[in-house]
Amino acid sequence: MNKNKVYIETYGCQMNLADTEVVMGILNNKGYELTKEIDSADVVLLNTCSVRDNAEQRIHGRLGNIGTLKQKNPNMVIGILGCMAERLRDDLIKKKKMVDLVVGPDEYRRLPELIDTAFAGGKGIGVKLSRTETYEDIEPYREEGLAAWISVMRGCDKFCTYCVVPFTRGRERSSKLTSVVEEVRLLSERGFREVTLLGQNVNSYSDGENDFADLLTACAEVDNNLRIRFMTSHPQDLSDKLLYIISEYSNICNYIHLPVQSGSDRVLKEMNRTYTIEHYLGIIERARKIIPSVTFSTDIIVGFPTETEEEHKMTLDIMAKVRYDGAFMFKYSPRKGTRAFKMEDDIPENVKSRRLTEIIDQQLKIAYEINQELIGTEDIVLVENLSKKSDQFYSGRTDTNKIVILPIGNNVKIGDFVKVKLYKATSATLFGDFIEIVDVYRK
Repeated sequence: MNKNKVYIETYGCQMNLADTEVVMGILNNKGYELTKEIDSADVVLLNTCSVRDNAEQRIHGRLGNIGTLKQKNPNMVIGILGCMAERLRDDLIKKKKMVDLVVGPDEYRRLPELIDTAFAGGKGIGVKLSRTETYEDIEPYREEGLAAWISVMRGCDKFCTYCVVPFTRGRERSSKLTSVVEEVRLLSERGFREVTLLGQNVNSYSDGENDFADLLTACAEVDNNLRIRFMTSHPQDLSDKLLYIISEYSNICNYIHLPVQSGSDRVLKEMNRTYTIEHYLGIIERARKIIPSVTFSTDIIVGFPTETEEEHKMTLDIMAKVRYDGAFMFKYSPRKGTRAFKMEDDIPENVKSRRLTEIIDQQLKIAYEINQELIGTEDIVLVENLSKKSDQFYSGRTDTNKIVILPIGNNVKIGDFVKVKLYKATSATLFGDFIEIVDVYRK
């Protein structure tokens, strides 16, 4: 009997990538064959994101393309998974007649049953949110590689006024520390060199007995040669205890993604971000004292309703004060169902675009200046892939999440930790010369 072939495309953040691995684990255990060729697939699944409007528009456009495949193969099952599935279930089923499955983030266990329903001519719908689902007993399907993501918690309780996550992924709940540590151990045994612990607000993790600092400690102690990262952090919940743990363990990366969103206290209050700029800067200051080599990245939203020109300049000011190594920068887009959706989207599109350009230009300038200061220094790089531009060079990342290009040779292979001396830098990339392969990882 031929196995049904499943093809999955993933959109959005690392959380969605981790969810795709859970979905593949569930389907693989039920006898489905995973394929990378959409033309040969019996089931096509799009794992979606609803955080910004353009992410949803990409899915609508992609469904149009897939429609031609459905015409050639009417028995093909097409499904929408993830945040967009939960948020737009009625629209997807009623208006997009070609969609056979709509499955939200907490109903993936039912996928085999729902796919059977679709093959039988029905519509497979599962969009209930759960207060308990963590999938901690599901082994994600991962091909061999170097880096892996582990979702240690799901959902969010913060209810930022612009954010759909509490409505599409539900309330916060955490996996047991023991189950996360076991997954880290298995990844280490398979030869993975880096693990990223994921949560919508990862530092509010709690399994009832342990907080996130406890979890990070336990994961770091599994294997000294396995680098541990985490994201995303909310400023309200980032503790000094966590900072000291990062400084204590050599294999916990000195990199913190700490979204600020705006430089204005008034706008932050409108966003329900539950911290002030003074509090935020206090975290940055303490982190740099406790972890001298720490680097920060951030998220910034421009053009939030009622944001004034002066408040936009406040965001530019906070960027200048913190000097982020990287930033994800976006124009505000209203999301139906959020509190901010009820506010008037009163910033003209051309003003949003101009403010975003100013934010991006400043960040590129800051990143360039920071990277120029690294020329002549040494760092340790995990060699991850061949360079996209030349097969004569490798691409890797530092502990502080910076991309480094280094030449092939010296018996270096993908998966090695290598000490390099940096000789050139752009705003996004460092270039290094080989010094030595590092047998025991020390940052």
